[in-house]
Amino acid sequence: MSRKILVVEDNKDLARLLELHLRDLTYDVDLAFDGDAGWTQITSQSYDLIILDLMLPGIDGLEICRRIRSRPAYTPILMLTSKSTELDRVLGLEIGADDYVTKPFSIRELMARVKAIFRRIDELQSDRRQDKQSLIQAADLVIDSQRRTVSLGDRTIDLTAKEFDLLLHFARHAGRVFTRSQLLDEVWGYSHDGYEHTVNSHINRLRAKIEANPTQPCYILTVWGVGYKFAEFENVSEFL
Repeated sequence: MSRKILVVEDNKDLARLLELHLRDLTYDVDLAFDGDAGWTQITSQSYDLIILDLMLPGIDGLEICRRIRSRPAYTPILMLTSKSTELDRVLGLEIGADDYVTKPFSIRELMARVKAIFRRIDELQSDRRQDKQSLIQAADLVIDSQRRTVSLGDRTIDLTAKEFDLLLHFARHAGRVFTRSQLLDEVWGYSHDGYEHTVNSHINRLRAKIEANPTQPCYILTVWGVGYKFAEFENVSEFL
């Protein structure tokens, strides 16, 4: 069954160009040219991916992203933005976008990002089917891979989709040191020079949410000159 993608982009020429290339990859594609039309489509149909422009007439991309993430069903979001500041990128990721591409971009890169998102989803779904251990506990941190929830003591930790994927990947490989390129490849599904800052920003936000003192982390550790690893705890356990 072909995957269905919604492109919400007010530049009609760009939207139709994306539609053409996505259909070449055998995806079904719907278009919406403003935020209100996009939200109507999202609430009336089910999509496997939403490609969402940040700056839209009507409801803007950030608000649409927030609304999507408030819904129980998980839908991947690839955000497009002509803004290039770190604040804009971080804000989009913070409210739940799975990835972002800054305009101007190459069509080849965007298609690679789309395929990477679907590849990663397939891998996660396969892991869930095969993984009988749904819970991972390390000290006071508990990760539920089936429900995609994280708690720290008696407190629920609110993570974006990619933050959760990254934390789960670390916890499943406690003690293993990952370079930034390896994390991009294994968690994001792609590896490109110059995108290592994406890993750094996600780890910084994860630390802010799960560490008592983010400047002296006890879960996600920096291995200077190499990358990062998840700490090994004596009471680390996986169970049903």
